[in-house]
Amino acid sequence: MAGMLAMVTVMGSLMSPLSAKADQIDAPYLALGADLNETEKSTVLSLLEINEADLSSYQVITVTNADEHKYLDSYLDSSVIGTRALSSVLIEKKDKGNGIKVTTSNITYCTTGMYQNALATAGVTDADVRVAGPFNISGTAALVGAMEAYSNMTGETLKAENADAATEELVTTSDLGEAIGDKEQAEELVGAVKEAVVSQDLSDPEEIEAVVDDAAKEMNIQLSDEDKQKIVSLMEKISSLDLDVDSLKEQAKDLYNKLESLDLNINQEQVKGFFDRIVSWCKNIWNSIFG
Repeated sequence: MAGMLAMVTVMGSLMSPLSAKADQIDAPYLALGADLNETEKSTVLSLLEINEADLSSYQVITVTNADEHKYLDSYLDSSVIGTRALSSVLIEKKDKGNGIKVTTSNITYCTTGMYQNALATAGVTDADVRVAGPFNISGTAALVGAMEAYSNMTGETLKAENADAATEELVTTSDLGEAIGDKEQAEELVGAVKEAVVSQDLSDPEEIEAVVDDAAKEMNIQLSDEDKQKIVSLMEKISSLDLDVDSLKEQAKDLYNKLESLDLNINQEQVKGFFDRIVSWCKNIWNSIFG
């Protein structure tokens, strides 16, 4: 518990924005990895389609390796995070209804849908996000830059607990993609379960596990017990957040449009029916013994 409180405190300090003026919100924000050398920086700027001579048109911040470790140490081994901050993010605030749109370059571990879903959990709204590395990198740490840039750009403080859940969500989904060998299915599974948990206001671990089982069955995904428990643990955390399912679907619309096209049959009645059958079975056992 003390560790979680420390993590929330750290995220609260990182997510406290500088005051944002109107012209700053209009200007795109660029979060550069602090450890990029000049060649790597030039590569990243080129991938983000930024002319170095035009950097004065952007609000530029740097993300350090220490920042990355503060966010990610609870969820990733330090050796995975590494010793250099290389992920860079360009983020631009858009009009209401735009949703979160993500493109990536040289990112090998995280998909655009994973970023969208995690950023929606964090509380980011209506923004275009471009993520780039100087060469192939996992991209997990890019979430740090995206959230920090968004907070500074808008002047809006992202809730520490939401930022923490978003970080765990990105790591869990990425790991799941590796485990099942299909990153797109991993993002769809986590997105579908999150939609069900938020829309049905589920918090009981057994009910959440039933939804995970149901969604995995619908998608024909074989989950290990360890992967299943990681998803359940993540969803317990997400269930404690004040998330609105319509806002999630509006912000990560690319992902949820795909889920809608899959026509998954995951709903409250199925979950309720599962537990009704358990209660009925227990009653029958009780009656057979004491009836």
